[in-house]
Amino acid sequence: MREIPKVGGLVLLSLLLAACPRPVRPPAPAPTVPPTPSADTRGATVYQVEPGSSQLAILVYRGGKLSRLGHNHVMTSQDVTGRVWVHPEFPRSGFELAFPVAKLVVDDAEARRAAGSDFPPDIPQSDKDGTRKNMLKPEVLDGDTYAAVKLRAAKVGGTLEAPQVTAHITIKDASRDVEVPVKIAVEGAQLRATGEFDILQTDFGIKPFSVALGALEVQDRLHIKFAIVAAKQ
Repeated sequence: MREIPKVGGLVLLSLLLAACPRPVRPPAPAPTVPPTPSADTRGATVYQVEPGSSQLAILVYRGGKLSRLGHNHVMTSQDVTGRVWVHPEFPRSGFELAFPVAKLVVDDAEARRAAGSDFPPDIPQSDKDGTRKNMLKPEVLDGDTYAAVKLRAAKVGGTLEAPQVTAHITIKDASRDVEVPVKIAVEGAQLRATGEFDILQTDFGIKPFSVALGALEVQDRLHIKFAIVAAKQ
């Protein structure tokens, strides 16, 4: 997910990675995780996510002493699916969401503009293609083996006006619980949930790219922004 145009781009980068491994915290093995119980939506209002109206953005940042040789990335998805349910007893509310990794859009010009000045829109198509190829490799998202990233409610507290949400996030075969600040608005038959939060790639067994002993690298931290729109069933 990191390219170096001045020295041959992502192809060279991928070859150099083997010489510069970074320590990674081992992911929680999937076989020890009990199956997810069926969600209890009795008494709740259920909303179905509208993929075309919802959007998720993953911001990836360059790092290291030679970071000026690379650039930041924005991965976006408008293919989020799933459902959200809101119960009169708010802690009984929840959600189940997923998005396909193969359909992630790399460095869309409008998405980069929306992300701010750290993301200038003029990225060559060849660099976007190389970034996408590396993103789907086994060391990163492993798109051939794991079709989707999944999120579900691990804990819900507070109120609709001031929700406290912990999401259970699964990437490949690793899962983590992450606190997610979120704002929820319900207008008629439509629900909208917005927020942003950080995760660490190494928490999910992903090795951030690095070369030259870390002089140029992808930061471990990913910043995620979302706007989920769902319609009452």
